[in-house]
Amino acid sequence: MDTTSSSPAKPANGGPLAGLKVIELGQLIAGPFAAKTLADFGAEVIKIEPPGVGDPLRKWRLLKDGTSVWWQVQSRNKRSLALDLRQAEAQEIVRKLALDADVLIENFRPGAMEGWGLGPEDLQKINPRLIMLRISGYGQTGPYRDRPGFGVVAEAMSGLRHLTAEPGRVPVRVGVSIGDTLASLHGVIGILMALHHRSSHGVGQVIDVALYEAVFNCMESLLPEYDAFGAVREAAGSALPGIAPTNAYRCSDGGYALIAGNGDSIYKRLMNAIGREDLGTDPALADNAGRVKRVVELDDAIGQWTAQRTVAEVLAVLDAASVPAGRIYNIADIAADPHYKARGMLAQTQMDDGSLLALPGIVPKLSLTPGGHRRNAPALGQDTDAVLHELGLTPAQIQGLKDKGIVAGAQA
Repeated sequence: MDTTSSSPAKPANGGPLAGLKVIELGQLIAGPFAAKTLADFGAEVIKIEPPGVGDPLRKWRLLKDGTSVWWQVQSRNKRSLALDLRQAEAQEIVRKLALDADVLIENFRPGAMEGWGLGPEDLQKINPRLIMLRISGYGQTGPYRDRPGFGVVAEAMSGLRHLTAEPGRVPVRVGVSIGDTLASLHGVIGILMALHHRSSHGVGQVIDVALYEAVFNCMESLLPEYDAFGAVREAAGSALPGIAPTNAYRCSDGGYALIAGNGDSIYKRLMNAIGREDLGTDPALADNAGRVKRVVELDDAIGQWTAQRTVAEVLAVLDAASVPAGRIYNIADIAADPHYKARGMLAQTQMDDGSLLALPGIVPKLSLTPGGHRRNAPALGQDTDAVLHELGLTPAQIQGLKDKGIVAGAQA
């Protein structure tokens, strides 16, 4: 299976965030994804992990030579410092790192950082320019702040899970950690805005991102529809309520074609393409409001047409008619797709042992200062000695910390 495109070139200028120093204290998904995004664009990210075990993501899902291949995605371009944050001397190391850091990212339960003496008041006192991103289930305030929160719970609380189902059936989860990722991206946006503010005002600030709020922010008109009309949007399977026609239509080979014919002119082209000019020229169906009233009729007409053709045949006709349509990809489809390859999204990366591994490419694509893959995801504690040396610790001091179990060096 050829999934390959060449690895993204290392930007000559190091990326748009070159020179930005980031401390990552989080684990698993939400905090580390935010740091990964910054690292992809040149930021120096020092990831702090507990000695001995490291970030649990190292052992999640499928392992290659004992380490998750997901780890190679989530932690590329980062350095690893194995540090036991429960120890006072380790907390002091974080303060030293924070002295000249630009950003600190954490996704512990609210209060954990304060308990270690590493809360905003502690760290911004020694570095007023520090920007702190805090990602948690429910935010740093409010009656739910102390509850444990995972992305899947946030997806449910935000209203998303209520909509991801066939009518009358059990709601299903999105097959990836979308709540964590949306929170991460909101966090990155917050960091960039805070950096812009700091450039003119000279001070950092705290960014408080709640998982459920990040998902809720993407729920479109859900709230105003309820407030204005008392409308509670319900699950609608593969359709999009209030917008027609747009759905997944079964084809003769058992696959599905996703067809979005909901633009007024697109709708007419779609009806012409499937031989239903009568529906295309019906004045009652000229706009979305009229089509929504007769969505069952429209879906039935489109479905009858697709049922007589394979997915490929359906897409060929609709592509020729300039009607947005596509098929449902699995990862094998993605890995074989020429457009993914041409866009650099199937990046063939050489691992430290010389083997090759396909990793997702860098997003977004900047014309002048693109991101890049500068180094592979680190082994646990791979950079401990180097980071501590940069802080001014002597080899004897570093060894003393290792002897106490406060830090750990490189581990496979």
